[in-house]
Amino acid sequence: MEPIAEVRRMLSALIGGPDTPFMERRPQAEQFAAAFVTPEGITIDADTLGGVVVERISTQDTQARRVFFHLHGGGYVLGNPAGSRAFTCAFARLAACKVVSVDYRLAPEHPFPAAVDDAVTAYRALLNSGVPAKDIAVGGESAGGGLAVSTLIAARDRGLPMPAALICISPWVDLRCGARSFVTKADVDPLLTRRSLKEMALAYLDGRNAREPLASPLLADLSGLPPMLVHAGSDEVLLDDAVALVEAAKAAGVAAQLEIWPGMIHVWHMFHAMLPEATTAIEALSRFVVARWREAKA
Repeated sequence: MEPIAEVRRMLSALIGGPDTPFMERRPQAEQFAAAFVTPEGITIDADTLGGVVVERISTQDTQARRVFFHLHGGGYVLGNPAGSRAFTCAFARLAACKVVSVDYRLAPEHPFPAAVDDAVTAYRALLNSGVPAKDIAVGGESAGGGLAVSTLIAARDRGLPMPAALICISPWVDLRCGARSFVTKADVDPLLTRRSLKEMALAYLDGRNAREPLASPLLADLSGLPPMLVHAGSDEVLLDDAVALVEAAKAAGVAAQLEIWPGMIHVWHMFHAMLPEATTAIEALSRFVVARWREAKA
């Protein structure tokens, strides 16, 4: 069986269908995170930044000042930094950097803009701790990819300096959920549907308008954001979100790149233990970020 087919089979058995209500998925997400075995040479510590809980990841080869500021996925209603360790630990090793993964508050208990507020607070505190913006990269997967964009928009508008790079994996950047790929990719995406994302969006927005720029950063002014690399799988309903984000960023003068990976699904990077394309994708992200750090230092 092809590795991607095995991943699809595993996901189908794990989540019980992509339209499973998100409150039922929370225990599954916790079990997924608990099953991760920390690789040898990786150190994970709990901490806070500006009162916001974060997870710090470092390796034996960590460069002293370089930090990847990470925002996890989960539709703003699921997940935590532990659930993203398959990606963040691999990225920390490949980019030889520290990772700060933000445990932002989740909806429906803490609706929009709580996640943005927490992320901006933690980013400001990271800067205030003495880490220069040129030594920071920001990124995330799925909703965390959208949140990474919203965080930098809010940070920019509050006068905070921009990091050296922004990376977004399968980003969810338009909470209206009206893109064509919700229809054209519905039969090949094993993880997400328009119905499931609309349920999450409604919980997160709590009556607010999905067109608000910090909720749907695709609709925001993207000018002044740092160089951006966006990854998307060809077989995911959020494909058009990624395409539209890069188009909007380029129109705003941002140096934005899009890589669409054939046959890949939503956030395939998490499955690098099984999927060669996942390792290759994380390597590509790390090369991009390291190159931006070097350029910022020059």
